[in-house]
Amino acid sequence: MQNQKTAGGELFRLNGKPSWGQAFPQALQHVLAMLVGNITPPMLIASTLSLSAGDEILLTQAAMLIGGITTLLQLYPIMGFGMGMPNVMGVAFAYMPILTMIGTQYGISAIFGSQLVAGFVSIFIGMFLGKIRRFFPPIVSGTVVLSIGLTLYETAMNYMGGGSGAQADGSFGSAQFWILALVTLAVTLACSLFGKGYVRVSGMLIGILVGYVIALIMGGGLVDFSGFSEAGWISLPSPFHFGLAFHPDAIVMMILMYVVQAVQTIGDVSSTAMGGFGREATDKELGGAIKGQSVCGMIGAVIGGLPTDPYSQNVGLICTTKVVAKRVFVIVGAVMLVAGFCPKFGALMTTIPQPVLGGATVTVFAAITMSGIQLLNEQPMNYRNKMIVGIALALGLGIDAVPSILQHCPQLVQNIFGSSLVVSFLVVFLLNIIVPQDDSPAD
Repeated sequence: MQNQKTAGGELFRLNGKPSWGQAFPQALQHVLAMLVGNITPPMLIASTLSLSAGDEILLTQAAMLIGGITTLLQLYPIMGFGMGMPNVMGVAFAYMPILTMIGTQYGISAIFGSQLVAGFVSIFIGMFLGKIRRFFPPIVSGTVVLSIGLTLYETAMNYMGGGSGAQADGSFGSAQFWILALVTLAVTLACSLFGKGYVRVSGMLIGILVGYVIALIMGGGLVDFSGFSEAGWISLPSPFHFGLAFHPDAIVMMILMYVVQAVQTIGDVSSTAMGGFGREATDKELGGAIKGQSVCGMIGAVIGGLPTDPYSQNVGLICTTKVVAKRVFVIVGAVMLVAGFCPKFGALMTTIPQPVLGGATVTVFAAITMSGIQLLNEQPMNYRNKMIVGIALALGLGIDAVPSILQHCPQLVQNIFGSSLVVSFLVVFLLNIIVPQDDSPAD
């Protein structure tokens, strides 16, 4: 009995040695929690940019590969790149507004070109984190995260309605698309709110499975297996398949996004340290996490993997279960790498109907929005802070809603400031520095 208790305790030590039988169920829980979130952004980008089925499979494969690589690098740092703590990394939803804007204007090669440069620049953010951290209090990071969530709702609604293909053939918003999206959303919410254990953690996955089965029953070509039958079982990544293109405005936007994401990474890593180890994260760990994330962004630009970040749902799992043994997260990274080398896996994922993805991702975007509000509440919402946040959101979302207001500006200015996220970030960042600090309680 004592031996079993000691063996179980190995799960709760960073360098513990739990048996593989104990570690695998814990790892599977993390894989289920991150899987859909990791594969959805590349699928959304592929659809938005009207890429071929083959390219969509490559993007999905690369998402699994870069997620596995980043997870393992964070676990086992190399030359200061990585934090040395467990976490699960995957392609970030937060980048979606910027990726969509760059891709729509310049093509997918510009996404990876700007990602390569921004990843390199972001390494220096990690190097000098201790000196610049004070410029990103919760009022700044919270406004940015809130802006990200609000901006993503349009993407979710487009997918719930059937996506760009449905808009072209006139079926957008049809009854069958509404049914698929709403059932997926209802099941996801039910599992997340009322489920326990694996069911609660895997709510989004279960919702998609239910929506997928209904789509199969509906028929009418909602699920297309042609790409799956043509895909191979094993394939190595194809470096520079999507090319690299460098546009100054795209690079500026991506760098700003990497700065924003660094702030969010600080929050996730801090939560991991506190929830998993009962202590504050060190500047070395925070800086290492950002540097590891940055260099993996550069690797991703080469193999077609979009930018990554720590997954908040997996951080929540660590805080809840207190399982921090490296062996568990080695299994997670290995499973992701295996999936990344298997085109069949990517092809199967691309058969998921867009309304199903839309219904599931609404919950993710809602969670991002509420995370922003939660961050904002870490500082008192007095008159100063309310006005700074309100003005930043008003200008950012306002310009996004009325882009023609910039029509007389140079094209470079239009491209950079046409993003609500960029505008909101710059306004809240500058106002927080310019306006005198006020720590008085909320009004």
